[in-house]
Amino acid sequence: MKASEIKDMGGQDLDAKLTDLTETLFNLRFQHTTGQLENPQRMRQVKRDIARIKTFKRQRTIA
Repeated sequence: MKASEIKDMGGQDLDAKLTDLTETLFNLRFQHTTGQLENPQRMRQVKRDIARIKTFKRQRTIA
């Protein structure tokens, strides 16, 4: 997910996407623990997307 896509999202869309990514990260961690994870880079990507969304939400709160 690119930063420009996040900028275009509304507040509720960001919350929904954040919830979805958090659940995805939980599932990826579970797969990693059980040895079923095929692409470990996906975890890194999801973590970065979560951080981007949280950053934009914080910037909007401050502004």
